[in-house]
Amino acid sequence: MSSVFLSVLDLSWISKIQVNHPAVLRRAEQIQARRTVKKEWQAAWLLKAVTFIDLTTLSGDDTSSNIQRLCYKAKYPIREDLLKALNMHDKGITTAAVCVYPARVCDAVKALKAAGCNIPVASVATGFPAGQTHLKTRLEEIRLAVEDGATEIDVVINRSLVLTGQWEALYDEIRQFRKACGEAHLKTILATGELGSLTNVYKASMIAMMAGSDFIKTSTGKETVNATFPVAIVMLRAIRDFFWKTGNKIGFKPAGGIRSAKDSLAWLSLVKEELGDEWLKPELFRIGASTLLSDIERQIYHHVTGRYAAYHDLPMS
Repeated sequence: MSSVFLSVLDLSWISKIQVNHPAVLRRAEQIQARRTVKKEWQAAWLLKAVTFIDLTTLSGDDTSSNIQRLCYKAKYPIREDLLKALNMHDKGITTAAVCVYPARVCDAVKALKAAGCNIPVASVATGFPAGQTHLKTRLEEIRLAVEDGATEIDVVINRSLVLTGQWEALYDEIRQFRKACGEAHLKTILATGELGSLTNVYKASMIAMMAGSDFIKTSTGKETVNATFPVAIVMLRAIRDFFWKTGNKIGFKPAGGIRSAKDSLAWLSLVKEELGDEWLKPELFRIGASTLLSDIERQIYHHVTGRYAAYHDLPMS
C-alpha cells in the first residue's frame, strides 16, 4: 500500500536545515576507501543486490521486442546453472521491477504476464527527464501510465522550484503527483546533480517525503552528475530524520552511473550503515540500473567457474 500524505508541510523544519559539507565529504571518502566483501560473502551480497535492481531501459529506440527481452532478463537475471552451483536456483531470485517510458508500459505488462510473473512495472513520468512540461500534462502522464498497468511511478520534480526556494509550491506539486498515482507507489526523482547544493538536496528530500513519496531517488540518469555518495549520505540522513520524527519509513533509490558489481556492494554497505538492515529489502531500497546486472552476473560466473566469461557466455537483454 502506498503512503498517502504521510506528513504535513513543516516549513519551520525546512528553514533550519544546514548541511555540513566537509563532514559529508569525509564520510563519503570513508565509504569509498572501504574494502569489499570477498568470495562466498561477495556472491551472497551480489545475489541480494540483484533483488534490488529496477532493471531499466529509457532509450529513444526502445521497441516492444527489447522490452520483452528486458522483462525476460528481469525474471531470469542470473543463468540457472550458476544459481544451481550456489544452491540458489529455487529461491525465486528476480529483479525488483522493470522501469520503462510510459508508452512502453503496456509492452512490459504484457511481456511479464506472458512470462507468468508478477514483477512490478515502474514508469517514469511528469516530463522525464527535465520535468519542464505543463503540470496538467505531467499529471495526465501519471494517470495514463497507471491505467496501462504501472504499479510504480518515478516522477521528476521541477528543479526550478528548489533553486528558487519555492518549497510550498514543490510540496503542492508532489502532493498532486501522489494523488494522480492512486494505489501506485510514488518514487520522486530529485535530480540532485541540478539542485545546486547539498542543503537543497536535504530540503528537497524532506519536502518530497512530507508530500507522500514512497521513495526518494537521486537522479534520472540523464544528468551530468548522477548518483554520488555525498548526495546519498544527505538523502539517507533525511530519510532517517523523517523516520525519527514521523515513524514512517521512506525508501531510497540511487540511479545513474551504477555499473559495476563493486559499486552495488558499496551502495548496499552504505544503506546498511546509515539506515540498518531493515532498509535492505526491495520495499525500501532499489538501484536504478541498465548495465549493472551484466557485471554482477559476470562476477558470479567468475566466482563459480574461476574464469571470466566471454561475451557470448552471458547474453544480456
